Amino acid sequence: MNLWGIRNWPAVQELLLEHLYLAVVPTVVGVAVALPIGLLLRDRRRARSIAVVLSSMVFTIPSLALFVVLPVILGTRVLDPINVVIALTLYTVALSVRTTFEALDAVPAATREAATAIGYSSWKRALAVDLPLAIPVLTAGTRVVAVTNVSMVSVGAVIGIGGLGQLFTTGYQRDFPEQILTGLVLILLLAIVFDRIIALIGRAFTPWIRGASLKASERRLRALAQALPEVGRLREVVGRVR
Repeated sequence: MNLWGIRNWPAVQELLLEHLYLAVVPTVVGVAVALPIGLLLRDRRRARSIAVVLSSMVFTIPSLALFVVLPVILGTRVLDPINVVIALTLYTVALSVRTTFEALDAVPAATREAATAIGYSSWKRALAVDLPLAIPVLTAGTRVVAVTNVSMVSVGAVIGIGGLGQLFTTGYQRDFPEQILTGLVLILLLAIVFDRIIALIGRAFTPWIRGASLKASERRLRALAQALPEVGRLREVVGRVR
């Protein structure tokens, strides 16, 4: 961050917090809405196709147009931040529904069949088997969505809402590059931090693909190998008794 950003930190911090709110809330709400939709429609071919088409249509709507139209539809004020939250939530749902389908499709068919064979119902298998195994793909998709939202919040600055994006509009109007640079650097840092947090959350929920888990498996294998001679001697003792 340049000296302008440090000298004006209180004002910049307020914009940073607003940007954080406008990016985090739609990401969390959108993923929470998309997951049940993906699970519900995963095996219903026609409904799934309709959901994919609707998702694509929503995502093609220009964000600036949506920011302007939503106040008319919802009856909110033009400068109400809820317009940006709802618009980005719609985009997040549109992207995350498709990601959920792809993540569930990535679960090996043999694993699903094995779960069904041992008595798992459709929903129990979806929650206990499919969803945990889909986490790596879901995490990757959510990281893309989160970084996209951090970037798209800036567009709201054109209508007076947009957190750090307001540094772009006012910096451009004042012909003040340092202010624009401050906004760029902070948005980039925010996207990186957001991305890493989601990656760490995904890593925490998938211990079986972590290096630590591999090391633990190696330790268990070494312990088993050391126990094998004892098993051999036990067999000899049993043989002598017989």
